[in-house]
Amino acid sequence: MTLLAFTGNRFLAEEALRETLIKRGLNPRDLPRLGGDDVTAQILGPHLSPGLFGDGGVIVDLDGVKPDKALLELLAGAAVTVAVLDETAPATRTKLYQARGEQIVSAAPSKPGEVTGWVVQYARKQKLALDRDAAGYLAEVFGSDLAGIASELTKLALLGGPHTREAVQRIVGRELPGDSFAMLGAATAGRPGEAVGQLRRLLASGEDPFKLMGAVVWQYSLVARCVALLQEEGRITETAAAQRLGVKPYPAKKALDVARKLNEAKIRAHLARILDADLAMKRGLDAGVTLERLIVQLSV
Repeated sequence: MTLLAFTGNRFLAEEALRETLIKRGLNPRDLPRLGGDDVTAQILGPHLSPGLFGDGGVIVDLDGVKPDKALLELLAGAAVTVAVLDETAPATRTKLYQARGEQIVSAAPSKPGEVTGWVVQYARKQKLALDRDAAGYLAEVFGSDLAGIASELTKLALLGGPHTREAVQRIVGRELPGDSFAMLGAATAGRPGEAVGQLRRLLASGEDPFKLMGAVVWQYSLVARCVALLQEEGRITETAAAQRLGVKPYPAKKALDVARKLNEAKIRAHLARILDADLAMKRGLDAGVTLERLIVQLSV
């Protein structure tokens, strides 16, 4: 009857599946849902024909399943509505879905601003009064974990508002993740407490100190080149800097933000301190303590 394939981000695909089936007069909770070892022609067969009480339907979850062409043809030729969850559908299956049915793609937001916008829209859909700053906080601490965000919003819906950033932080109770560019930005702005706080959050989240040092070296090399660009050009846009540096716009923007607070003498001094700290870590000195000392030195 109808083959509906839901691909892309799993959480969004599940949401799209529920909404689509309800619009078609089907209750997802009443439909059989098969996945894993149950996705075989023998087990699926009885669910692909109309029942005594209507056309019916079935939900097929292909997570961890590699269906062959015969099974896909069976699903496409079913006499009932078949809703397929196929998060990472390869091109061969996508082609079949589009040719024999309908494919609904759910692309996940990836950039922080996009996730914040999604949180705002999702909260509005749930009739939850949520400040945009609070939505931004959830986007920062959960990143692309949309299911985790949705779970927190469900919890917030049971509590009285207003749902400000401060109130949501108290309820959710998650620390903001460390940000190495924010750490360097705070250091060069002369805010050692904030910079060290970022470093400690990064280390507490499991970041390897030597990888962090590698990130500092890479980021400061971008900063040094941005200092040179600013001296050469006077002013330069983030897009132009990204092209000149051969990097994406986000790191170029962050490097420019830091570079605007420095001059050639300061960047040379900072690079020398970074080199000393790198050698100290490689010689066996405590990596965490060495990084903290470096961050404080960069704040001077």
